[in-house]
Amino acid sequence: MGTTGTPTNLTQRSKTRGGIGESTLRPDGTLKVTGEFAYSSDMWHEDMLWGQILRSTTAHAEIVSIDTVEALKTPGVYAVMTYDDLPTDVKNYGLEIQDTPVLAHGKVRHHGEPVAIVAADHPETARRAAAKIKVEYRELPVITDELSATAPDAILIHEGRDDHHIGHVPHPNIVHRQPIVRGDVAAARERADFIVEGEYTFGMQDQAFLGPESGLAVPSEDGGVDLYIATQWLHSDLKQIAPVLGLPEDKVRMTLSGVGGAFGGREDLSMQIHACLLALRTGKPVKIVYNRFESFFGHVHRHPAKLYYEHGATKDGKLTHLKARIVLDGGAYASASPAVVGNASSLGAGPYVIDDVDIEAIALYTNNPPCGAMRGFGAVQACFAYEAQMDRLADKVGMDRVAFRQLNAMEQGTIMPTGQPVDSPAPVAELLRRVKAMPMPPEQQWLAAGEAADVRQLPGGLSNTTHGEGVVRGVGYAVGIKNVGFSEGFDDYSTAKVRLEVVGGEPVAVVHTAMAEVGQGGVTVHAQIARTELGVTQVTIHPADTQVGSAGSTSASRQTYVTGGAVKNSCELVREKVLEMGRRKLGTYHPAWATAELLLEGGKVVTDAGEVLADLADVLEGETVEIEAEWRHRATEPFDLRTGQGFGHVQYTFAAHRAVVEVDTELGLVKVIELACAQDVGKALNPLSVIGQIQGGTTQGLGVAVMEEIIVDPKTAKVRNPSFTDYLIPTILDTPTIPVDVLELADEHAPYGLRGIGEAPTLSSTPAVLAAIRNATGLELNRTPVRPEHLTGTA
Repeated sequence: MGTTGTPTNLTQRSKTRGGIGESTLRPDGTLKVTGEFAYSSDMWHEDMLWGQILRSTTAHAEIVSIDTVEALKTPGVYAVMTYDDLPTDVKNYGLEIQDTPVLAHGKVRHHGEPVAIVAADHPETARRAAAKIKVEYRELPVITDELSATAPDAILIHEGRDDHHIGHVPHPNIVHRQPIVRGDVAAARERADFIVEGEYTFGMQDQAFLGPESGLAVPSEDGGVDLYIATQWLHSDLKQIAPVLGLPEDKVRMTLSGVGGAFGGREDLSMQIHACLLALRTGKPVKIVYNRFESFFGHVHRHPAKLYYEHGATKDGKLTHLKARIVLDGGAYASASPAVVGNASSLGAGPYVIDDVDIEAIALYTNNPPCGAMRGFGAVQACFAYEAQMDRLADKVGMDRVAFRQLNAMEQGTIMPTGQPVDSPAPVAELLRRVKAMPMPPEQQWLAAGEAADVRQLPGGLSNTTHGEGVVRGVGYAVGIKNVGFSEGFDDYSTAKVRLEVVGGEPVAVVHTAMAEVGQGGVTVHAQIARTELGVTQVTIHPADTQVGSAGSTSASRQTYVTGGAVKNSCELVREKVLEMGRRKLGTYHPAWATAELLLEGGKVVTDAGEVLADLADVLEGETVEIEAEWRHRATEPFDLRTGQGFGHVQYTFAAHRAVVEVDTELGLVKVIELACAQDVGKALNPLSVIGQIQGGTTQGLGVAVMEEIIVDPKTAKVRNPSFTDYLIPTILDTPTIPVDVLELADEHAPYGLRGIGEAPTLSSTPAVLAAIRNATGLELNRTPVRPEHLTGTA
């Protein structure tokens, strides 16, 4: 706009590049692959101390005494703290149940539980001092399974927990119980021509993020503390930290630092409170960084599970009923176990039409390592069991395994076992059709001498263990259903502050949320949303902190849906305010200001017909428009504690996999050749990022299928493999080709019609791999991960 206020350039239409639907590049991508990205473990502060945690060497014991005298005498040590040194009467924390002590008091309940903390001027000094702390234990019997946990005379992991348990439980060592009952299973059982029963075991998986737990606490002049931390949920951390410190929440200022992966393992607190306690005690900044060994004790893991399933089917292949019992080992503290139970039970029937269902899911308190959130969150364990059942039933009926699933597949309008209708697209049969139709990977070409054309492609080939002798190929299929977002009546919302201003003559949007960017690419999508809604090219993402309202957790496949929805909502409110400014300032120059549908595109105000009315910079005229607003999806409700009925989930998402494996039947080695996936994403806001998320989730499912498991000694409840030497995760040599077929069927209830995508591929990839191994070997294989001894009969 010129000095006279006359709009110019009324005919040229401008589009905004980098909006939703484009594969825009991640702003942190180059820094991460070049090693220049600053992770939380890279933080530094002048005059900084180092914190160290002393952990229990036993899994269950009374603490008789703690002697810190020698540790305090160590030169360079500034503080040693135990339970008795905590500043307030609030000494526990927890996501849903505040049962986790900041430092052990009275007894320890699992191997590696924090007992004392030390601050020193050098990390080695802190470690040596911690080692000098003398703790006298009186050993107690360990509770490691359902039988020992629920016996009438069982030792209680948490005495007096009747005061704060969730829901009706038949034994104090059960954290939570959720039945799902619909129809008449007994009557349906009489109609079944075939009945298949199975018992399945799912191992304890670690999130295995590469960036260890770390943070820096800096005491402030006002008596508060600034915490720079790698986490998944800043505001949840804040609500747990502040009461323990005895500070109001506004004096605990939290800023997200660089996160090196999460997958649920950072949803609970690790060293946050410990760093703050030491910083406030010493008056100096305190940094804590776990080593890899300590990381295995410093975060929760995926619940190991025992699953008991019975399905029935008619001779024409229709499912008649399901009766299931799912037992999840929650370990010593509750963490997210109640919500994991809710997911496992409500999704325990899978993506199938079954009118008569009786499912019971429970989580136990034991002396095993605490378990909580991990990608897939209860639905992973259930999918492993029900997909094995589908293969067995199809074989009994005499049907093709994919056709059997398609015959029983749910669709839009299906009523879930919880009584909730599926009110958005549910393309289960189509996803199976698509994944089956993908081209098969070529067979190995065997040479006359019996050698493979490329030995590296064979099981154990890089170790030259075989040239093709005893190698057989198998193919397996699986499909799964996962909820998106927090469920069961949780107030699942997010907050976004959006500012639009002119900088250097160009309109710039600033997006500020508390969303934890843990590698999922949320910062990329938020910028794309702002460009789409505000029509600006330049978007700045403000660092995530607690100076803006909560964004909820980066978990449950919810951030693009909920915080993306919040960003979209705030952008829309900013846009409406800007357009109102334009109508007020420039409305007399063109009738379209009052009569047309107006948009912001390419830094300009345009009509829906493409006519440009003004430059955005001219409308703002140096003014700044800023709005902070909360946004919520539609409400959910708790499941009934007797029947499990209720509108418990806001959205469902689906993925299907086909696995192709080759197995050396003599050595028990497995090579996954391909893991093809078809998934409905509703709307791909960033197609490249969508593919990356699906391939990443698929790889984690592969890991738990054939190699990943935390081994806990059943007699002592001690972890036997807390290292990447002994806990194996897939490397690039183990990861197969992962072709992806993306389906976009919009959910009318969601922003842009999108679906959360991060977790669904983790469900079906595991049972697909197991199905392929069964197909290759003919073995039953009812546990995961599969090890060589399971394939060679030496287990």
